[in-house]
Amino acid sequence: MRNVLLLGGTTEASALAVLLAANGIAATLSYAGRTQSPRPQPVPVRVGGFGGVAGLVAYLRAQRITHLVDATHPFAATMSANAIAAARLAGIAHIALTRPAWVPGDGDRWSHVADSASAVAALAGPPRRVLLALGRMHVNAFAAQPQHHYLLRFVDVPDQPPPLPHHSLIVDRGPFTVDGDTAVLRDHAIDLVVCKNAGGSGAEAKLIAARHLGVPVLMIDRPVLPERRESCDPAAVLDWLLHDSAAERGV
Repeated sequence: MRNVLLLGGTTEASALAVLLAANGIAATLSYAGRTQSPRPQPVPVRVGGFGGVAGLVAYLRAQRITHLVDATHPFAATMSANAIAAARLAGIAHIALTRPAWVPGDGDRWSHVADSASAVAALAGPPRRVLLALGRMHVNAFAAQPQHHYLLRFVDVPDQPPPLPHHSLIVDRGPFTVDGDTAVLRDHAIDLVVCKNAGGSGAEAKLIAARHLGVPVLMIDRPVLPERRESCDPAAVLDWLLHDSAAERGV
């Protein structure tokens, strides 16, 4: 009997949870706990960390998990690396449900940096009006470049005001539209978008809007992860769970 631990927090994880429930597959969806009001799910939910690789292995064994699906955010590098290691140590099947990375198209004006620290350094220079589309976890680092006016877009209202002397805040949850994001960039006179290469369609609108308006984008590239089995389709992951011989063997 299959018993799935689904590491979630993404729209892909929610889509897979619906498929698992519809097919009667026992599953638990695990959130890191950073979003105050996650969407209701059709499978049992746990919230919080595991305590590193050792804690995740202990959980997998205690709960008799047979399959581990990592559908965390493409930038949740520590959790994804822990999932790879824990699945190997526990001897269970593992797959990542992720999103294709965005690639620049005609008319895009992208520059690339390796991480958030590099993005902060790249903002040295005269004041600009910056859409900082990174979520709330990495905002504080940009206080090192206080000359800019930052437009922030969070899912939840922050407990404390961001330590940025010049900023505006939009509280909203995607998916976003091209028309809406075009209006945001135009209304706030944005002349630079800073974002992570999260991929997917839910947050791509800002990139299309930037292309239409000729606004440059500073793109933070995805972290490099150990080799793993991956899919970008929840239905394909379900099929792997149901039929793939490797899943049956637990390898």
